Amino acid sequence: MSRSVQPSSSIESTPALSSEPALIGDAAESVSTLVVTHTASGEILSLHWPDAADCQNSDDLKGQSVETLFGPVAIARYLERVQQVVENQQPEEFQCVVRCGHQPISFDFLLSPLPTDSLSVSSDSLAEQAPQPAVVGVGRRIARDVSQLSKVRLSSGNGRGTYYELLANVTSSIRQTLDIQTIWQQTVTGLGEMLHLDRCLVCDYSATMQTLTVVAEYYQANLYPCKGRTFSLPNKPDFLRTLESLEPIISDFERGEDDRPYTVLTIATCYQSEPNSILVLQQPPHRPWKPFEIELVQELTEQVGTAIAHAKLFNDSRELTQELRIKSQALRQTNEELVRKHDELEAAKRQAEEASRLKSDFLANTSHELRTPLNGMIGFLRLVLDDMVDSDEERLEFVLESHNSALHLLHLINDVLSIAKIEAGKMDLALEAVSIQELLGEVERFMRPQLEGEGLEFDILLPATLDELKIYSDYRKLKQVLLNLLGNAKKFTHEGGITIRVELQPHQHEFKKQTWPGFVKISVEDTGIGVSLEKQDRLFQTFSQVDSARTRQYEGTGLGLVISRRLVEAMGGQVNFISMGEGLGSTVTLTAVLYQEPVLELSGN
Repeated sequence: MSRSVQPSSSIESTPALSSEPALIGDAAESVSTLVVTHTASGEILSLHWPDAADCQNSDDLKGQSVETLFGPVAIARYLERVQQVVENQQPEEFQCVVRCGHQPISFDFLLSPLPTDSLSVSSDSLAEQAPQPAVVGVGRRIARDVSQLSKVRLSSGNGRGTYYELLANVTSSIRQTLDIQTIWQQTVTGLGEMLHLDRCLVCDYSATMQTLTVVAEYYQANLYPCKGRTFSLPNKPDFLRTLESLEPIISDFERGEDDRPYTVLTIATCYQSEPNSILVLQQPPHRPWKPFEIELVQELTEQVGTAIAHAKLFNDSRELTQELRIKSQALRQTNEELVRKHDELEAAKRQAEEASRLKSDFLANTSHELRTPLNGMIGFLRLVLDDMVDSDEERLEFVLESHNSALHLLHLINDVLSIAKIEAGKMDLALEAVSIQELLGEVERFMRPQLEGEGLEFDILLPATLDELKIYSDYRKLKQVLLNLLGNAKKFTHEGGITIRVELQPHQHEFKKQTWPGFVKISVEDTGIGVSLEKQDRLFQTFSQVDSARTRQYEGTGLGLVISRRLVEAMGGQVNFISMGEGLGSTVTLTAVLYQEPVLELSGN
């Protein structure tokens, strides 16, 4: 059975309490709350302070500096704390002195950050500016009247003076924190201990879901816990009546034949006439509710409702701040990613433009190189066909020149086709054991007559071994590489000579999923024109020549080193170019996989 309770009429009907209402009113007014929001620079955006109505020059504080609110001694330190809160985005608790007229008032203060987009700025000057970081400050103080309540004792002997004292302590506790769980728990613990209840619950109200959830509880050891339970309002008519009437409701329950009946008081906590939770208070069996107890609970629920609302607002603000921080970080990361992608696209664009330019230069140079031998062939053959020769010897000379031009043209075309195959990844290799002595012997037979015909010396230096020095390579491709390197050396060397030097580099390594004993290093050294240090990095770039004018002078596509490097790398080795500068000669080195470790001759033999 449930019934609505009107505590005020009950108190009036109790003679012993004829002097109590004034005292309860004093206790309710003894708690003063200040809520102020202002920008980081100190301009007040909003102010809620009941005491300010009685203070001098407190009506028009909005839009003014906090210096009009706080004492001049504390303002510098206070603004430092504001900057710390804005920078760290973390609340900070401290004590400060607030001025009410000429009377300083000490407050326990909690300063918290506010997101800029949650502010509503009415000032014309502020509306024209970008939102500034802002903070909300909540200050609470207990006036002298509350501290004096502990001295009040009524002569009726019913302990009501002690209740007022405990009520003031509970009220002070819940108003000094913005942690909602602490407020809930201190409320049920304070009421349970103050009124010696069997059970006291706080049920959080969800207007959207129409549910009540037990979020904090106090109960005696012989009872079962209820925290975490959720009640649907349509199934709890006593809770529903409490929320609708906003009046205390007393319900009597019969436990059973062997258990004594008990009484439950449900009362809503409100903020601005809107309920936000329900307190459920269960008396021990056969103990009725006294009117002044209900009055005390009502006094506390007013404070609890306000504290819950402020705590939820603070939590919402903190969650919003955290959400905004996360979103801001995500946006910052996205922006950084976009900037990185933009930089990559710009770099790719520059590379594409450079590649396009190099290809254009290469095609222009190559077309010239292809036309030169082709024009020579056509010219000499036309002379022969038109019988514009003076003798058979001259006719033979023209035919030989045409043949040489054809060979040169074939060499150029082979270079272009080779790099095209390599770029397309269609170069096939026939890797096998290759004798260095056999390979260099064939290269020597082909190149020595040409070099000596140019007046150049030619030497081949091999390590002293008792057996053949074998490498794992493609015989035909490696021969092509060596001929390319020797052809380049011959082209750019006018005096001196060219040396092929072979060295062993024993060092186990993996290639083609096999372990090999080492490398063979083959160096092609010349005493030619060399290359300047700043231009050497362009030697192995596709479609790039170190010097276009020099390339035209010496002929060729400039692809020899590029093709050589790609082929050698495909066969498990490396190619490097060394030159100390122009006029100081050049050395091109390549490495090949050592097929088997040779037997070396002893130095003493």
